Amino acid sequence: AGPAMAAVRDVEIDPEGTFKYILVRLQRPGGGEQRDIVRGTKAAEFHNHIFEKVNPEMEKLGYECKCLGGGKIDHNSKDKKIRVFGLSTGYGKADHSVTVEILKKVYTDYEITWSDDKK
Repeated sequence: AGPAMAAVRDVEIDPEGTFKYILVRLQRPGGGEQRDIVRGTKAAEFHNHIFEKVNPEMEKLGYECKCLGGGKIDHNSKDKKIRVFGLSTGYGKADHSVTVEILKKVYTDYEITWSDDKK
């Protein structure tokens, strides 16, 4: 990955609580390098609100963004646990197993699980 892509953080999620998240694929126009990132926040009422914030930021860095789906994250920082579940009505369900692998890169000392449960 090039320097600008390396500057993009793998994960930006709220430090606590349950909130919507999306899995986003960044790609250089014309193919080449790509990577997936996780973004989630309580501030987003809908999944597309997250994408609408991420997309222009990434376009400035020269990336095309594609939302690969969404779900919810339950982040318990006290117990160092993250649970990934649910789906996005608009984008469909993200591959939560991919999301978990990305989260593990950042939250190395956490117990991170996922399921297809809605709640």
